[in-house]
Amino acid sequence: MKTIGLLGGITCESSLVYYQRINEMTREKLGGHHSARSVMISVDFADIQPLTERGEWDKVLAILLRAAQGIELGGADLLVLCANTAHKLADAIGREVGIPIVHIVDATALEIKKAKLGKVGLLGTRFTMEEDFFRGRLRDRHGIDAIVPGQAERERVHRIIIDELALGIIRPESREEVRRVIDGLLAKGVRAIILGCTELPLLITREQAPALLFDTTTIHARAAVDYALGI
Repeated sequence: MKTIGLLGGITCESSLVYYQRINEMTREKLGGHHSARSVMISVDFADIQPLTERGEWDKVLAILLRAAQGIELGGADLLVLCANTAHKLADAIGREVGIPIVHIVDATALEIKKAKLGKVGLLGTRFTMEEDFFRGRLRDRHGIDAIVPGQAERERVHRIIIDELALGIIRPESREEVRRVIDGLLAKGVRAIILGCTELPLLITREQAPALLFDTTTIHARAAVDYALGI
C-alpha cells in the first residue's frame, strides 16, 4: 500500500473524519488488523480563515505549500487536501510537489457520472459555490453543471460552515436552514446535491435530506484509499 499524505486542519473536524474513514475503508478492503499507511500535517485554521475572508490567498498558499512539502518529505506517495476550499490552490500546490494530488472534484465527478446525472446542486463555502475551481472543473473536465443557491442563501450556508461546523457546533435550526436551501435547489430541477464542504456531512446526512447527496469527504477518502491500493 502506498503512503497517503493528509493535509489537515482545514478544519480539524473534517480531518478527524478523513483519518477515520481512510482507515476504516483500508480495513474493509484488506481485512484483519490492516490500517492505512499515512502521514498527516495539520495546519492551524485560525491562521488561515482570516486570510481567506480577506482574499489573501497568496499567504494561504504559502502555509499550505509548506505543509504539503513537509508531507512529501515525510514519505507520502500521494497528497490529499482535506478540504474542498483548499482545492482552490490545488494546481499551485501540485506544481511545487513531486507527488500526485488526489483531486476532490474529479473523485466526486466520477460518482456523479456513475449515477448518470449531468446536473447537480452544490453547497459549500462561498468560495466553492461562487468561484470556478470547483464548478468550472466539474463543467470543463467532466461535463457536469453545478447549480448553486441565491446570494443570501450562499452567505448563510458559508456562515454556518465557518461559525458553527468548523467549531464542532451542530445546531438543529441550522440543519433545517440547509434543508430549506436544498429544497430550493431541487425546485430548480436538480435531483442530487453535492455536499461540497467537508464539514457539511457533520450537519446533514442522506437520511436527513430529501435528495441524493454526494458526501465529498467520504468520496475523497475512498478515492485516496483506492489510489493507495492501486485499485
